[in-house]
This record gives sequence, structure tokens and C-alpha cells, in this order.
Amino acid sequence: MAKKHEQHQGLEAFARIEHWIFDLDNTLYPRHSNLFEQIDQKMTAYLSRLLGLEADEARKVQKDYYRTYGTTLRGLMIERGITPDDFLDFVHDIDHSVLEPDPKLDEMLAALPGHAYVFTNGTKKHAEAVLDRLGVSTDFQHVFDIVSADLVPKPNGETYDKFLDITGIEPSRAAMFEDLSRNLKVPHERGMLTTLIVPRGTRDIFHEDWEFEGRDDNHVHYVTDHLADFLEDVLAARR
Repeated sequence: MAKKHEQHQGLEAFARIEHWIFDLDNTLYPRHSNLFEQIDQKMTAYLSRLLGLEADEARKVQKDYYRTYGTTLRGLMIERGITPDDFLDFVHDIDHSVLEPDPKLDEMLAALPGHAYVFTNGTKKHAEAVLDRLGVSTDFQHVFDIVSADLVPKPNGETYDKFLDITGIEPSRAAMFEDLSRNLKVPHERGMLTTLIVPRGTRDIFHEDWEFEGRDDNHVHYVTDHLADFLEDVLAARR
């Protein structure tokens, strides 16, 4: 079978879903496009300049903040007391033209019953640029970004609850799609279906990385390496 999905329950579980919630970076577009790599490198450069560190040392601090606080920005705000605007403007000033339009993803998103949402730790401006490049901007009801979250990132539970309050979504009627296993734990606890997006080909080439991504965690209900194909199968199962 060419399509590479894993599931811990049947796709018929999606029959109840009316709200489709998507992370942005490395979820709506493939990781191999390297768009997020640009952001990652700019975060390193920002820390290097701010802290007066060589790039290697700045990157260590960056990743430590990311693991501890959910985002590098959150770590900088707590540990260094920075204000967010300069950081967000700097790290999201990237070349979005590396993204190609994705007509199949657009078709699948448009066919989903109910409403689709973007829930990202990035900015709305960055999200809109990504959606425009992919050709899917008209498919989404709402973009909930890091500013909407009062700069408290996923995986903090309060951020998911704020998203649910703003959108009025009933979690038992919702499904969330993410490239980070840890960001699916709270959605699972709230009653959503969860799908983990992993890099295409990882299953065959870098099996250890799949384990690192947490595909076998109890809060991960489905795993796929191709979002549009997975949504196609979900829609077929609903017929």
C-alpha cells in the first residue's frame, strides 16, 4: 500500500468530526520544504546577537528554551525578559516562496464537513503567508496564533482552553493534526481525535526518529506521512 498511515482505531471515528484543527509549520506543508528551517536559523541568529554567543552555543540555549518552555520565545521572555515583537518580526521574516501550491490539499480541506482552523505557535502574518503560498487560505474559518494565545504556546493546557473558548468548539466533535506528539496530549485529554504528521519516508529510512516523534504514545490516535492522502482516506471512510 503506497499510502503510509498508522491508526489505533478505525477511520470511521472521524464520522463525528465537525471541527478540523491544524498546526501550521511542518503540518500543512511538508518538512522537507525546509521553510521552518529558515525560522530555526533566524532564532539561532537572534539569540547569538542578543546573548553575545557563538552560533553553536546560541543554538544550545535555543533548544533548551524550546524543550523547557514550549517555544524559544517563551524561554526568552521568562529567562531574559524580552518583549516579543522584535523577535517575532525577525524570525518570521523569511522566504515563503519555497512553498509550492498544493491543489490536492486544497481539495481535501475544502471537502471537509464543518469548519477548519489553524492553531499555531507562530504569528498570524506568517500563517497567512503560508496559506496563501499553499493555495488553501479560503479553506480556514479562523487562525489562532501565538498573539491570540497571549504568547503562551502549545503544549500549555490553558492555550488549548482559550482556543476552545474563542472558537466555541466542542472537543468531542473535533480532530487535531500536529507534527509534534507532545502537542497532541492535551487535545486527547480534552476528547479530540489526534493525528501525528511525520516526515515522508521516515518510516523506511529513519525509523529511530519515528520513535522519537512519539507515534506510539497513547494520546496519538493516527499517524501519517502525507496529510492530503490521509484526509482523502478519511473522507472516503465517511461516505
